[in-house]
Amino acid sequence: MTLVEPPITRERVSYAALARLFLRLSLLAFGGPVAHVAMMDDELIVRRRWLSRPHFLDLLAATNLIPGPNSTEVAIHVGYTLRGVSGALVTGFCFIFPAFVLTMILAVLYVASGAIPQVESLLWGIKPAIIAIIAVAAYRLAPAALANTALVVLFVGGLVAAGPLDIPEVLVMVGSGLLYAVYRALRDRVASSGGLLAVGLLVFLPPAAQAVLTSVTAGDLFWYFLRIGAVLFGTGYVLIAYIQQDLVVTFGWLTAQQLLDAVAIGQLTPGPVSTTAAVVGYIVAGFSGAVAATVGMFLPSFLLVILTAPLIPKMRRSRFMGDFLSGVNAGVVAAILITVLMLANEAFRTADGVLSPLALLLFALALVGLIRFRLNATWLIVAGALVGLLSGQA
Repeated sequence: MTLVEPPITRERVSYAALARLFLRLSLLAFGGPVAHVAMMDDELIVRRRWLSRPHFLDLLAATNLIPGPNSTEVAIHVGYTLRGVSGALVTGFCFIFPAFVLTMILAVLYVASGAIPQVESLLWGIKPAIIAIIAVAAYRLAPAALANTALVVLFVGGLVAAGPLDIPEVLVMVGSGLLYAVYRALRDRVASSGGLLAVGLLVFLPPAAQAVLTSVTAGDLFWYFLRIGAVLFGTGYVLIAYIQQDLVVTFGWLTAQQLLDAVAIGQLTPGPVSTTAAVVGYIVAGFSGAVAATVGMFLPSFLLVILTAPLIPKMRRSRFMGDFLSGVNAGVVAAILITVLMLANEAFRTADGVLSPLALLLFALALVGLIRFRLNATWLIVAGALVGLLSGQA
């Protein structure tokens, strides 16, 4: 007996129907992973009755047991459930590809005409909203992520490690997960086979940080984002925390402003937030770099969903894996907070380095809109862009 109920649809869903739905979701799914999942819930359960709600909730739970962008993995899981491996390839590709195309169009325009004052002003106005969105993501994750004293201690340690000690965020998050899992296992004298997965991930994964490369190739981008995709727990917003230290500080591939612009472009387009990787790849190494970064970013999601889907019941019963993910979440909150502080220093200033009251006001209003009124992030980004454009800031 499995923990996942069979789909409630009585007819086999066609590949064409899967493709149509996920192409449309990719083009309309603004607002980040939570909005993506809400749209899938409405389409799959309420409108089409392809899945039962308990079944869909099991798929959501499964995405928290493996690394990768959450909403993309849900799309892949749905395809796998309804049509096997080929269905997973269809839904995953259709959810990613339109967003990639739209992101590439904006990336090309940014690189070609980013110096135009109107473009600079538009991106300047978006940045405070981006910082607010990232901050609120951490705010909403914190209650569940810091559920006990041990996790709070890990969070504080993560702040110190990722901040003053300058340890790469990937190591902070994975290390937090492993420390908490080992702590719980020793405390309760309980061990499970899930621990082997966590230890194996830590031992065999090549380190994310490398020496600064003088000439970045598509291959470099592919391998870097492949490693990131293999350890990226949580939403696409967490990607920013992973790559900020490496790309801006360690590698020097991007400036802080370019990273913010890449995130802004990723936010302007629907679909997975992780298509920000395509913008980074295009800025660093052109179209081939964009393709390589995107493939590297999403390939682990396809492989991990297809390989682990049959093992989901066992993984969910693993005490060690559950504790590992709890520890990772504490590290994630710390890494996101450090990232917010670092990027805010860039986002809240004008081109000549002066602190901007208007940027601070936009940030504050975006926070209120997100927390108090639960506004869709897309509208805040559009509003910020319009303010930036009308103000002429750059």
